[in-house]
Amino acid sequence: MDSTPRQGTRGGWHSGRFAHTFAAIDLGTNNCRLLVARASVEGFDVIDAYSRPVRLGEGVALSGTLCSDAIDRTLDALDVCAAKIERNRVTRARHIATEACRRACNGEDFLALVKARTGLCFEVIPPSEEARLAVASCENLIDPDIPHALLVDIGGGSTEVSWLRIGRKSGGCGGLAIELIDMMSVPWGVVTLTESCVVGQPRGEPVARTCYDDMVERIRAGLKPFCARHGIGGAIARGEVQMIGASGTVTTVSAHHLGLKRYNRTMVDGSRIGRESILRICDQLSVLSVAELTTLPCIGSDRADLALAGGAILEAICRQWPAPMVRVADRGLREGVLMDLMRQADRESDPRHQRPC
Repeated sequence: MDSTPRQGTRGGWHSGRFAHTFAAIDLGTNNCRLLVARASVEGFDVIDAYSRPVRLGEGVALSGTLCSDAIDRTLDALDVCAAKIERNRVTRARHIATEACRRACNGEDFLALVKARTGLCFEVIPPSEEARLAVASCENLIDPDIPHALLVDIGGGSTEVSWLRIGRKSGGCGGLAIELIDMMSVPWGVVTLTESCVVGQPRGEPVARTCYDDMVERIRAGLKPFCARHGIGGAIARGEVQMIGASGTVTTVSAHHLGLKRYNRTMVDGSRIGRESILRICDQLSVLSVAELTTLPCIGSDRADLALAGGAILEAICRQWPAPMVRVADRGLREGVLMDLMRQADRESDPRHQRPC
């Protein structure tokens, strides 16, 4: 996608971010997600969106390669994305790929195929960039009066945790100052943990409790060194830490907690759910079979076979870090990409930042 700004003499609402239509695709291990948006005074207005569970990372943890069925599913989804981008006359875009393409030995070949078939150019980003984009998307959910934040993003192939220092910008402008102290990527997400621990499990039978507990402990083992290195447990005990959860797992648990019969993003995004409620729901879901999980509102057939692993990861996080409340974010990398693109458009339209002839 050509990201060259259109030249013109008009300013105000016709310059910088307001001169463009933006698009962002997040191609993850489990889902392909697109947002098309235009800038607004308070951020951006979504004018088109698309999300499909493509399972691109199916089998990657075991084979190290993207399988043909997953490639075909993903190409079909990206055909839809490309058509939407063309129809909406997008002028600025960035498309990112994460864990599945990082792990797979044929990831680069797959993305070359995507470019040849759809014209879409993808960038494989490292976990550190995932963390930065997730933080950017969740900025307005952060409480400026709590000095630290844990931002947890449970993905399909990995789980990213960001440890943040929170303050206010100097100069009396009242803006939020966020410092990314450190981040970690646990190499387990809902897809990879499912394939490693419960592959072949009959859909009509719940997994053994020992299997579920092993999944929880596997995640906790990955979190403990990071926790110890930064003294996060002590900061939580002093009431100095807020936790934000940005993932399909967290939003699903929130929707279940709210008793929603149909998923409602407006009610879920920005909601709060207590730690004890999370642990209770995870425990309730852990004893259900995939067939039973399919019947629950806001889980259904798309998420049922991954819900157990998602619950185990979320439970491990809440047991390792007993923050009393989790702020729920139905947003992620796409929103962070859009914010970046808009800021870049503003910089390039500002005469103070234009290069001399």
